[in-house]
Amino acid sequence: MAESMNDGLAHNGFGYDGLGLRGRVVIVAGAGGGGIGTAVTRLIAKAGATVIAVSRSPENLGKWIEPLAAEGLSVIPVTADISTDAGIATALEHAHNASGDLHGLVNVAGGAAPATWMPATRVTREDWRGLFEQNLETMFFASQAVAAELKAQGRPGSIVSLSSISGMNTAPFHIAYGTAKAALVAATRTLAAELATAGIRVNAVAPGVTETPASGTYVDEDPERDRRAIAMGRRGQPEEQAGPILFLLSDLSTYVTGQTLLVDGGLNLKWSHLGADNTSLFLKDEGFRAAITR
Repeated sequence: MAESMNDGLAHNGFGYDGLGLRGRVVIVAGAGGGGIGTAVTRLIAKAGATVIAVSRSPENLGKWIEPLAAEGLSVIPVTADISTDAGIATALEHAHNASGDLHGLVNVAGGAAPATWMPATRVTREDWRGLFEQNLETMFFASQAVAAELKAQGRPGSIVSLSSISGMNTAPFHIAYGTAKAALVAATRTLAAELATAGIRVNAVAPGVTETPASGTYVDEDPERDRRAIAMGRRGQPEEQAGPILFLLSDLSTYVTGQTLLVDGGLNLKWSHLGADNTSLFLKDEGFRAAITR
């Protein structure tokens, strides 16, 4: 007897096959950090897709992605620098060789090292360009390549990128990162307009403060602060960002494009996480706070 639609994802942890990802191939750029990229890789694979999980670090792939494949999920670890044309070509080659049709891309690669926090008056051209390359240029050229491939195949698809709450409001002492993430939102809207007639949807998710290995370098545990600053009273988990990304990637959102979904537990509703000196209350190191405001 043929498998019914509602049976399709039941054995993958879902009760409804409206996601439409079974037998499709999705590239996740920035999959290996143990945070949002790893969480969304797991969730997409559980939904039945084959995931091309891309990271610059073979060590991170070994730590975070290979165990997913060992669980029986259809995950292919790929060591490549998605910020380069060669890295994009490598990811697409693996997608071509995978079983299934290319469906989409999740742009997680990006971020900002603690050393990039500083007053706007200290930002150099090198700082500015580095963060724009890491957070905007990488997203754009990866999206361009996947969209071109989908158009060449005559296939619809979905591209989802990671912005940030910093790109949706002010970002004191982090102006280059916040502006790059705001530009990503603008790029998402324009790409969505251009690609809509080809059936390719382009959306973004803007996370609030989320507990990841990367955020642990400058955010400590302070439940009382979290209750004051965030409407839901706690920081988010990577899996709580992965769910909205999966929604935008899937067939549940076939009439959604050009949107940026703010996923922040209501932090934006209060916007009380800035202290009297305009630095974030989430910064755990007073020395770091002093350094970025000098």
